[in-house]
Amino acid sequence: MARSAGNTRLKAARLAAGYHSQQALADALRVGVRQVRRWESDHPPMPQPEAAQALTRLLGQDLEALGFIPPAGAPAGQPRRTVLAATAVAVGLAAVPTQALAMQPATAAEDYEAVTRSHRRLYWSVAPATLHPAALAHATLGCALLPEAAGQTRQRIAAALAETWLLAGRIEFFDLRETERAQQTWLRALQAAGEADDALLGAAVLAHTAFIPGWAGDREAAVERMVAARTYARRGPSSAELLAWLDAVEAECETRCGNTRTALHLIGHAEDVLARGAESVLPEWLDWFSPVRLAAFKGNTQLRAGHLPQARTTLLGVLDALGPADEKQATVVLGDLAAVEAAAGDPEAACGYAVRALDQLERTWYAMGMDRVREVRRALAPHQHERCVRELDDRLYGWSTTVSALAR
Repeated sequence: MARSAGNTRLKAARLAAGYHSQQALADALRVGVRQVRRWESDHPPMPQPEAAQALTRLLGQDLEALGFIPPAGAPAGQPRRTVLAATAVAVGLAAVPTQALAMQPATAAEDYEAVTRSHRRLYWSVAPATLHPAALAHATLGCALLPEAAGQTRQRIAAALAETWLLAGRIEFFDLRETERAQQTWLRALQAAGEADDALLGAAVLAHTAFIPGWAGDREAAVERMVAARTYARRGPSSAELLAWLDAVEAECETRCGNTRTALHLIGHAEDVLARGAESVLPEWLDWFSPVRLAAFKGNTQLRAGHLPQARTTLLGVLDALGPADEKQATVVLGDLAAVEAAAGDPEAACGYAVRALDQLERTWYAMGMDRVREVRRALAPHQHERCVRELDDRLYGWSTTVSALAR
């Protein structure tokens, strides 16, 4: 006698959702594995209401699509309304159906994540204006895939979608200087992180949104967003790097608001956190922060606090420690070193660092690096007739630099 295939619809939905064994689905539903076996049998019994709700939520399909035959007169299953669908209009997303006609396999999450990882790495070398449309197109794909996925597959796609929007927002804020657009993009990232139920990603997104009021001098709004970010960070196994980065973000906001003493205290706390370490694993997406980056934050704050010898020492140490992949950060550090020398009354040394920053910017554009150079040039106004400053102007407004700035 041929062996019965059982409830193939439920089994297919389970595998597509990323639950590769009956035990895995049982664990997610908090039921016994024998119950899942019964549901995947030839004549599956109807799940109890609470189990039915959990089953349709995890697998993204109604009971009939999962191979269950409702009793006569029972109401048809209703598609669940997700956070993504509920707030789509509020953030300007296209409405998408929450009940898919065909479910994506578990491999869809792996493939979508692979592109997300590639975009994250390309950020450090590809021109922002080139990478940004690709990231947005990938986000559009993620929105299309999400309603076609369920369970772990859906959760992983949502997390990768949150990372993609986080990256797009970083490009908009740090590279393209489109603050309002970045605010909306990061809201989408937070929404997707909620779909993934990833508290640490949520903390990262919220901390990024604190830059917006922080750079505008609105300390109260920045602090409020940092409180939210720290609250989310407490909900997951936060690594030492993530906790230290939160201190660094708040420190930069305080520095921008003129509170350098508070900022230096926060940076000191971040250094202690990194020194103590933590057992939690560093999230793969946290590739924009390290002890060296923290030192760069510190050097800028020392500069703005007027601690010039300390800032010079800190920034020179950062410059020596930066690797080949840190080209964008190098332009910022060179700009800060130029500002140190300008404040110390050494225009020739200041121009030397500024020219080095411009050399780097021709290879790897970074709006923050150019901002630093322009700040230095304004600080050198009393020395504008000196030869070194005129030579800096020739470079600052040369063909290649000007075209590069306008093109990106």
